[in-house]
Amino acid sequence: MKLQMAGIDFHTVPLAERERAALTANQAERLLSRIRQMEGVQGCVLLSTCNRTELYLHGSRDPAAVLRDVFAGLPAVTREGEAAAKHLFAVAAGLESQILGDGQIITQVGNAIALARQQHTADSLLDSLFRRAVTAGKRVKTETVLSAVPASAAWQGVRLAEDSLGSLQNRRAVVIGNGEMGRLAARLLREAGCAVTVTLRSYRHGETVVPAGCATHPYDDRYAALEGADVVVSATASPHCTLSAAPFLTLCEPPRLLIDLAVPRDISSEIRGIDGVRVYDLDDLGGQADENPEERQRAERILVEELEKFRQWAAYREALPEIAALKEELLDRLRHDHSYPGLCASRDAEGMACLAVGKTAELLLGGMKGAIGREQLTPCLERGKRGANHGKR
Repeated sequence: MKLQMAGIDFHTVPLAERERAALTANQAERLLSRIRQMEGVQGCVLLSTCNRTELYLHGSRDPAAVLRDVFAGLPAVTREGEAAAKHLFAVAAGLESQILGDGQIITQVGNAIALARQQHTADSLLDSLFRRAVTAGKRVKTETVLSAVPASAAWQGVRLAEDSLGSLQNRRAVVIGNGEMGRLAARLLREAGCAVTVTLRSYRHGETVVPAGCATHPYDDRYAALEGADVVVSATASPHCTLSAAPFLTLCEPPRLLIDLAVPRDISSEIRGIDGVRVYDLDDLGGQADENPEERQRAERILVEELEKFRQWAAYREALPEIAALKEELLDRLRHDHSYPGLCASRDAEGMACLAVGKTAELLLGGMKGAIGREQLTPCLERGKRGANHGKR
């Protein structure tokens, strides 16, 4: 199994570096197609979130070298084989997120493999790996309680606003961006008591989803919406700044608290230097939700179980050439048995079945007699009986 991954995350590089490797869906599509055409690549998947950019690759090509070429010397961490699979499972479970138990990461991992399938860059190994990782993440989410509160960057941002401003009841909030993160932030601010305005680039009745109770405002006129606001959250997928210093300084009553949940960042670094204005980005949010050590151990046990299922599948997949060769050997032995011609001539189905079973058991069990005993054969026999009984129903 030549499975490899390389990537960066908040553990290894600051946000300023991660911004360089942040990918929109269109950029990821083009990059996947480009990587798949490289020599030594059998399949590839890109996972790009606010915490990380990672390339999963099946083949002999060095994924770290690929990322360095694409992103001009990016200092990627590499993992191979089971270590790469184990890392992805932990990522999908939210154990490697900046905010422990991040509720959005399962969707992001699922979107990554969906995009690779769409671009025809995911082979069977990567497809199975990511499907099993999503399954592991869902089990952790439903079978454990990693923290006492829902975990996401949006939730952490709202908690920061409460720490900074006190109660958010009757405060005015503006959310720039109506993607998944923006909608979540708007909903949480509304639940905290804010009057929330969401900026929209366009609005189509019946198609544009805005959290209940939120007002809307045209994105192109967003600075007007900021006038008199208490807190601003920006969470777009734009490659450019949504808020710049010059127009911000023209406001009569500018907001004093701005929270940037985007990668690359939405809010110009120049706004950080304005007196009386506090700007926080994802790396500033930092702190984890309160962790439950026992629940984390339970989550890790789930990952071990799911990783073992993937390992067994991968081992079987790697053995397929040998399995095919075994079938050919069995057929050859069957055809050369002295009773074979007579059984064929008499069309003795029962006799042919007994001969085939006998040759199969002789070849397989004889070849493994030093490694197999009653402990291994008993569960195999029980499973066979269950299958036979099921077939009789």
